[in-house]
Amino acid sequence: QTVLQGIILLPLRATCIIFLLLLAWLFASIATFCQPGRGSVPLKGWRRRMIQTALPGLTHTAFFIMGFQVKVKGKVASPPEAPIFVAAPHSSFFDAIICALTGMPSIVSRAENLSTPVFGTILSSLQPVAVSRQDPDSRKNTVAEITKRALSRGQWPQVI
Repeated sequence: QTVLQGIILLPLRATCIIFLLLLAWLFASIATFCQPGRGSVPLKGWRRRMIQTALPGLTHTAFFIMGFQVKVKGKVASPPEAPIFVAAPHSSFFDAIICALTGMPSIVSRAENLSTPVFGTILSSLQPVAVSRQDPDSRKNTVAEITKRALSRGQWPQVI
């Protein structure tokens, strides 16, 4: 009985997750298409609203299909209350759950991740702080960028 359910559910779940991933890629592509100041200027207007509404919903749905049900105890801090949001231990795909629950904030990520097919476009739409491991000044530049975004008074999304 259980094996039969797995044989039926696994392909169905995988198909749904791939569909949601491609839908997220489509929304991210639309939001970043012909974006002025690509990455150096915060998303505004309909672009920002699209990312902040579509991507968390799609991510919640994907995790639900995978069998995860997350309950938040307490209240998530708003960007004005906490412009920098720290998540730990920050070591797996569970970080995506935190991103979805906090409204898809900007993240700190390796610069190489931005060139990954599909995921790179979705990541770019979150306006990450890109860290280059080849740049000797990368650590200093990353701290400066996070500080600039934290002090922007809500122009940039929350940084995780």
